[in-house]
Parts: sequence; structure tokens; C-alpha cells
Amino acid sequence: MMVRTRIREIIAEQAMLEPDQVTDDATPQDLGIDSLGLVDSIFAIEEEFDISIPFNANEPEKSEFDITNMGTIIAAVERLVAQNAA
Repeated sequence: MMVRTRIREIIAEQAMLEPDQVTDDATPQDLGIDSLGLVDSIFAIEEEFDISIPFNANEPEKSEFDITNMGTIIAAVERLVAQNAA
């Protein structure tokens, strides 16, 4: 399964949406995901792909992990998964 597809499924589960509703330009807020939900999603993604995401929930603006929208989240996770596989 593609990383992108699985991330969409994880986020959709968190937001109680269908995976096809998780579009690249949707922000977590657009999907109704609050900060706690975002942290839960990040934990689920880390567990799924056995990666560590550099995200500080207390200071998200200082994180290296871009949570602007689903596209940036997916791209960042794909990079981490690729680095982990190397």
C-alpha cells in the first residue's frame, strides 16, 4: 500500500471522514481535527511506518514538521519513510 493512501486513511479515521475527503489542500482545521486529534494522528502515523516525526505539539510553529495542509504532511512523512528505508 502506498504511504500516501495509508496516511489519508489514518487522518480520515481521526476526522471520522472518508479517505477521499482528505485532500492535499485540506488543513487539519478544515477536516475538523483539533490539536489533540493531530497529535493522535501523528502518533498513529509514527506507529504505522515505524518513524519518528519531529513535531512538538506544544510549539507546532517551531517544529520541522510542516502541518500546513495534508499535502505538506504527506510529503514530509514520505520523506521520513524513505530516509528510514535507506
